[in-house]
Amino acid sequence: MLSDVTTPQDLDDRFRAALAALEAPAQRRDLGEPLPDGASLTGAQALALFDAQLTSRLLDLAGRWLRSFGEGYYTIGSAGHEGNAAVAAALRPTDPALLHYRSGAFYCLRAAQAAGGFPVAPADAEPAGDDDPEDAEPGARATATARIPDPRRDVESLPSGPPDAAPGGNAFATPGGDSAESTAGGAETSAASTADGVPAERPETPPVAVRPEPATSPPTRSGDHPDRHPALAEAGVAVAAARPALPAPDPADAYAEAARDVLRGMVASAQEPIAGGRHKVFGRADLAVIPTTSTIASHLPRAVGMGLALERLRRVGSRRVPGTTAEAGGDAATGSPWPPDAIVVCSFGDASVNHATATAAFNTAGWYDHTGLRIPVLFVCEDNGLGISVRSPEGWVAATLRAKPGIRYFAADGSDPAEAYRVAGEAAAWVRRHRRPAVLHLTTVRLMGHAGADAETAYRSPAEIAADVARDPLLATARLLVAAGYATSEELLARYDERGWQIRRIAEEVLDEPKLASPVEVVAELAPRRPVRIFRAVADAADRAAGPNAGARAEAFGGRPPELAGPLTLAQSINAALADGMLDHPGMAVFGEDVAAKGGVYGVTKGLRDRFGGARVFDTLLDETSILGLGLGAGVAGMLPVPEIQYLAYLHNAEDQLRGEAATMRFFSRGAFRNPLVVRVAGLAYQEGFGGHFHNDNSVAVLRDVPGLVVAVPARPDDAAPMLRTCLAAAAVDGSVCAFLEPIALYHTRDLYADGDGEWLAEYAPPGAWAAGHVPIGRARVYGVGSAEDITIITFGNGVRMSLRAAAALADEGVGIRVVDLRWLAPLPVADIVREASATGRVLVVDETRRSGGVGEGVLAALVDGGYVGAARRVAGLDSFVPLGPAARQVLVSTEAITQGARTLLAR
Repeated sequence: MLSDVTTPQDLDDRFRAALAALEAPAQRRDLGEPLPDGASLTGAQALALFDAQLTSRLLDLAGRWLRSFGEGYYTIGSAGHEGNAAVAAALRPTDPALLHYRSGAFYCLRAAQAAGGFPVAPADAEPAGDDDPEDAEPGARATATARIPDPRRDVESLPSGPPDAAPGGNAFATPGGDSAESTAGGAETSAASTADGVPAERPETPPVAVRPEPATSPPTRSGDHPDRHPALAEAGVAVAAARPALPAPDPADAYAEAARDVLRGMVASAQEPIAGGRHKVFGRADLAVIPTTSTIASHLPRAVGMGLALERLRRVGSRRVPGTTAEAGGDAATGSPWPPDAIVVCSFGDASVNHATATAAFNTAGWYDHTGLRIPVLFVCEDNGLGISVRSPEGWVAATLRAKPGIRYFAADGSDPAEAYRVAGEAAAWVRRHRRPAVLHLTTVRLMGHAGADAETAYRSPAEIAADVARDPLLATARLLVAAGYATSEELLARYDERGWQIRRIAEEVLDEPKLASPVEVVAELAPRRPVRIFRAVADAADRAAGPNAGARAEAFGGRPPELAGPLTLAQSINAALADGMLDHPGMAVFGEDVAAKGGVYGVTKGLRDRFGGARVFDTLLDETSILGLGLGAGVAGMLPVPEIQYLAYLHNAEDQLRGEAATMRFFSRGAFRNPLVVRVAGLAYQEGFGGHFHNDNSVAVLRDVPGLVVAVPARPDDAAPMLRTCLAAAAVDGSVCAFLEPIALYHTRDLYADGDGEWLAEYAPPGAWAAGHVPIGRARVYGVGSAEDITIITFGNGVRMSLRAAAALADEGVGIRVVDLRWLAPLPVADIVREASATGRVLVVDETRRSGGVGEGVLAALVDGGYVGAARRVAGLDSFVPLGPAARQVLVSTEAITQGARTLLAR
């Protein structure tokens, strides 16, 4: 009788029983031979798939075991999805991979590939992917089914692992053979608990002791010759004396190394190789596995961007972006971390097909394919039919994926290793050959529920669970090995047990590794700031512009460099700085809606495409998620992307690409991966007679809330260019993610105090003055008006111009004002804020954003934290969207309001 839910112990018992029921092969086959039915897999490759799959399965059991006594923090497993090992095998270890959270077998196989542990097919064997079918259809499903035993019945198995191991050999069983977790009510509970249900501390002795191996009687290994295999002889197993031996697993092989990586992630070890205990992810730089932190498809837009960047670098070439390094197998000529013919693979679940970010990624890939641009991306949809408890309607996923224009559709059964390997090979070869996107629809099952606390009986019947167990991909690979004559069920069970005890030992070892123990350790890789190196990068760029690149610079500016063009507006200064950046950074690209031929809706990118070509300055489709995704992928691929978001309000459609994807990359990879990015955003309010809140948006709280994100707001032309140079240098040197927020109302402003005074224009600094005029991140600018001793006004953006006008009026009344332009909203220039506030003892914070959640709150908090004890007052925008026309004046800060606020402060 089936149990009510598939528990770890239950799944282990069922696998053992089904494996033991397999009949011995009639004829033994050499591992080097291909499968007898003409499949492209050899026996040795199938065995490697089995090793990757069983390692992944045992890691799932280890996660539940660790959780049972409070030392494991992650129980979402890969059980049922182990068919993705065949996808990894069909790819190259230098193909960058962005993997979802059920990718344990893929990760293990990739580790073996990178270490040379995945066998090469014989020269006369047909490799996977050689065919280029016009229409790929799902392969035939496996028809054999596993015998499902009564889970309460003891399953006899051959002795393996440590002597005197518990019957069944499950290295992660609890005393008495019960599951490590309760299944009642769907809650994870500890197997080691007090009588009243309070979880006990981790026992000094694990639930099943690992006994030392006696020196005189080592455990038998599955590859031993029959006459040296007493366990097999005692069990009465008839084995041909001349049969080839199944090689024993190496205790220090790549699978063990991969297992240690994953286990370290489960216990939040600071020695985990990618995130260092900050998160449980699949990632390692030397495996070209890029960590993804989302449970849905938010990494897919990045994958599309990587594909676009890889193809661009392959076609046009580029010297390495300063501060980047190519990984092993990369292309030194282009600066890409990966070879020129690499393809990008990204995996996701069937429920994620419905997510907006997945739709954006598919649409972008197809859109570019339709225009003739190539994006070598293989999307892998692992379809187990469930999104936690919500079913994907029958046929919906296939119909959705087939309907994506410009994306080639392939399908395979993930429970059939030979078919999965063949079709994955065909899909990968097609993408690699044609440099076009494709999707592999891999049908899978989900075993042991969504995670440790998931009680499947709330939404699935026992019959459904049993049907999934019958399609266990690990058993399918074992069945293939036995049926083809490469191994016996006894050998495979011994292999399973031996690896299980190995992983148990590794799990116990990583438990004692240190955890992150201080705030400094946690945030160390969040957003490193190396101001000296950034300054040096700016100075070096100046030297190149004035020296070896002077001729190219003069040609790019038509013989009239911007420093000779006279005073410039804010928009003109940004345009010139972008051109100088493009000249100095060959990997830099400017893209977004309307930025190419039109030059941007405000002319900020005017002429850049003519100077630098359509490969470096190009228009995108109208989708902010895709624009940012292209930037994230291009940055990881070695470029220096500078995307434009047309209006600040549009950024809110896609802000998670900055929060969840861009800003987390260094944090969750310990700096092994970076996505340098400078996002230009036209924003803030005060556009006379234009827009409504979509074109006059003053909401920046979401940007200031993102850890590590740099937020720059240049107000004056003579600040805009040096601040942009700083952001470009920070991106190149530190991999920083910068939001360069440009006040639209100041783009073409020329005057300050009176019409025609030209006081808001500024000269563009020549290269020789760039170093002296460098603006470090987090440093404010101070303007003194009159004696500058009575009031300190702290502001930014449009507030700078209004505050200077108010200060001039107050100066006529004998009031001395110092106006502090923050310039950087994140990180705030705290030292400058406190110093300038303390100089007068009276502070007026002028915040053009909203009163609730606005910048002013952060400034006041910085003053309090910094020990400021003087008077303070705030003038801020109302908590309202910005209306159309003159009504906007009712909710926004004005020069008059600033003047009145200063007078009120003086009257205290």
